[in-house]
Amino acid sequence: MKVLKTYPDKCIACHVCESTCSSLYFKEDKPELSRIQIHDETNPPQMNVCNQCRACEAVCPTLALAMNKQGVVLLSRNLCIGCLMCVAACPIDSMRPAWGRQNPFKCIACGSCVKTCPADALEIVEE
Repeated sequence: MKVLKTYPDKCIACHVCESTCSSLYFKEDKPELSRIQIHDETNPPQMNVCNQCRACEAVCPTLALAMNKQGVVLLSRNLCIGCLMCVAACPIDSMRPAWGRQNPFKCIACGSCVKTCPADALEIVEE
């Protein structure tokens, strides 16, 4: 299974990963639209990202969520009805609503944030 591994002890809370992610997927530099969330109120910062646990997939009434061959849970926008049951089911708050948009979103372990992290606090791994 492909996952984005976080190293909070290395994170410098610069939020470059959030900017990279939101800019890539939403064409806006907004932390609330990032699939990775950095909470810098703690030391080390808390890094919230989907661990591909499949809890969201289990509750989706339209089967819009499914795990691909790499072990990443992906959302089919065509099947999603925007009910947000997946958001409610996520045990770590990684499935997120995109307010003003139909579909929720989550990390798909694309690795874009890994490439821009100046502190090497992120890594794509196979588990």
